[in-house]
Amino acid sequence: MLPDRPTKLVPPVLAKMAAWCACLILVGVVVYFFALVIARLTFVALPVAIALLLTALLFPLTNSLRQAGMRPIYATWITMLVALTILVGTGWLVGARASDEFPNLVQQVQATARSVQDWLITGPIHLKEAQITSYVDEIATMVNAQRTAITGTVLSAGAVAFEVLASIVLLLFVTFFLLKDGDRIWAWVLRGFGTVAPRVDRAGRAAWATLSHYVQGTVAVAAVHGLIMGIVLAGMGVPLWAPLAVLIFFASFIPIVGIFFAGTVATLVTLGAKGLVYALIFLGILIVEQQLENHVLQPLIVGRALNFHPLAIILVLAIGGILAGIAGAAVAVPVAAVIYRALPELRHQPPALPPPSYGPGEDKGPRGDAGGGPGEVPRPRGEGAAPRDDASGPHGAEPGGTGAERGSKGENGRRVDTE
Repeated sequence: MLPDRPTKLVPPVLAKMAAWCACLILVGVVVYFFALVIARLTFVALPVAIALLLTALLFPLTNSLRQAGMRPIYATWITMLVALTILVGTGWLVGARASDEFPNLVQQVQATARSVQDWLITGPIHLKEAQITSYVDEIATMVNAQRTAITGTVLSAGAVAFEVLASIVLLLFVTFFLLKDGDRIWAWVLRGFGTVAPRVDRAGRAAWATLSHYVQGTVAVAAVHGLIMGIVLAGMGVPLWAPLAVLIFFASFIPIVGIFFAGTVATLVTLGAKGLVYALIFLGILIVEQQLENHVLQPLIVGRALNFHPLAIILVLAIGGILAGIAGAAVAVPVAAVIYRALPELRHQPPALPPPSYGPGEDKGPRGDAGGGPGEVPRPRGEGAAPRDDASGPHGAEPGGTGAERGSKGENGRRVDTE
C-alpha cells in the first residue's frame, strides 16, 4: 500500500505535466550541448551549411547533365565551373563599375553637401555658418575617436582573411563531393539507422525537397528584386548602381532584416548623389516593390515550401541572430523549414501495402492474399473474371497438391481443368 500512496496523492494531470517537463528538460539539455559543439566547430559547421545551400541550388544542373548521359565527375566539374564563372564575372563587373564611378560619387556627394549647407543657411531654418562648422567638427571628432578601433580591425584583417580563405576552400570541397556523391553519402548514412532507416530516408528526402525549393525560390526572388532595383538606380543616374544591385540581391537572402539594411544603404547613396527628391522617389519604389515581392512572388515561389506565418519568421530570425549573428539569421529560416517538414515524416507510420493482384499465369505462393487456402487458385481482381487456366506452381506442380492431380477447385467451388 505504501508505494501506491504517494502516487495517489499526485493528480494525474500534474503527473503528466511532470513527465512532459522532464522530457523537455532532457531535450533542452541535449540541444544546448549540441549548440555548444556547433559553436566550437563554427569553422567547419558554417562552410558545410553554406555548401548544403549551394548544392541544393546547383544540383538541378548536375542532375540534368547526368540524365543527358554524362558521367557524374564531368557533370560535377561543369557545374562548378559554371558557378565559378558566374561568381567571378559578377565580381569583376561590380569591381569595374565601382572603380569607374567612385570618383563621380565623391563629387556628387560634395555638391549635394554644399547645396544642403546653402539651404540650411539661406532657407527657413537660417542656421549660421559657424553652427554648421561646429556640427561638422563634432562628426570629425567622433570619427577620429574611433580611429584606433578601426586601425585594430584592419590589423587583425590578415588572420580573418586566412580563415575566410580556408573556409572557402572547405566550402568548395564539400560542395563538389555533395554534387558528385550525394546519393552514395546518403545511402551510407542510412545504413547507421538500422530498422528506422525508412523513416529517416523519408524525413531526409522531405527536408531536401524543402531546402531545394527554398533556395531556388529565394534565389529567383532575390534576382528579380536586385534586377528591378538596379534598373531603377541606373535610370536615376545613381553612381555605383551595379554594386548596390548586387548588395540588394545578397541582402534578400536574409528576410526582413537584409532588405532593410540594403535599402537604407541604397537610399543614403541616392540621397548623397542625387538629392532628397530622388532619394524619396527611390524609397517609394523600393517599398512598393518590396510589398509586391512579399505578397506575390514570395507566396507563389517560396511560400508553398515553407508555409510559415510572418510572426514565425520574425521569431526564427531573432533567435538565429541572437545565437549566431548575421550568419545565424541567414540560415535560421531554412533550418526551421527543414525541421518543420522532417519531423512529421519521422513520426508518420506508412500505411500497410495493399494486397498484390495476381494476373493470369502468376502464382500467389503457399499463403496468397487474394483469397483461399493452399491449393486454391486465386481469381484476378474484378467481378466476372474467368478462372485461371494454369494453376501450377513455379515447378510445374500445384501449390497444394501433387503433380499427378489434373486440376483444383477455384474460388467458386467448381473444378477447373488445367489441361
